[in-house]
Amino acid sequence: MIYGGNYEKNYHTHTARCMHAKDSDEEYVISAIKGGIQELGFSDHSPWDYASDYVSSIRMKLSEFDEYYESVSYLKEKYKDQISIKIGLECEYFPKYMSWLTSFIKEKKIDYIILGMHFDKTDEDGVYYAKVGNDNNHVDQYIEHCKEGIKTGLFSYVAHPDLFMRARDNFDERVAIKSRELCEFCKEYNMPVEYNLEGILVNVTKNINGYPNPDFWEIACEVGNEVIIGYDAHAANSLERVDIYDDAIIYLTNLGI
Repeated sequence: MIYGGNYEKNYHTHTARCMHAKDSDEEYVISAIKGGIQELGFSDHSPWDYASDYVSSIRMKLSEFDEYYESVSYLKEKYKDQISIKIGLECEYFPKYMSWLTSFIKEKKIDYIILGMHFDKTDEDGVYYAKVGNDNNHVDQYIEHCKEGIKTGLFSYVAHPDLFMRARDNFDERVAIKSRELCEFCKEYNMPVEYNLEGILVNVTKNINGYPNPDFWEIACEVGNEVIIGYDAHAANSLERVDIYDDAIIYLTNLGI
């Protein structure tokens, strides 16, 4: 099953608060409506209550969260007759902070969170998985952290499950084995995996290896994973790229997903 067909839903949307996206919250909503999206989920990179004095350059600060919630809530009401809006976050599985995250999403009444692994350990002192190149040890660690995150029961789906391919130039036997392991684990836990459209935009504009990776998705097809399509929008007009969404549906359908 492919979730999100006919451009109806997108739950992977960032805001300028993460410092590597642009445009206002309202511009995302307007573009979503233009793109025919009926339900839009904001899922900007989660803030963390760091135990150190570390300040991230790729996510909102904890002090910005309430304004984020209020802004999206305002838009939810303003555009309620045109589009359904949900308030979410994209979060990693950071073992040392999972207790805090569990309390935070309950206290703040977050609609959903998605599992988007970017760093091992935490981003305070961890390695960025999209820059580890052909190091299979980090692929192993990435898969293990994804599995541990899934087991918490907190997450709705796995974002860009093949993110580790961004800096690789090969999909070797070891990577194939670990990819199948992740896909089978997701199937066991009824956890959808995301076909990430932002990865397509990056590949087209920068001409680099990356995701979505065809070898990975052939494995997902063989395993029989449920798939959700996500724009992973870092600019409002990404939500109007119906052409890329169409191509994704055709590609996945032809695979047999």
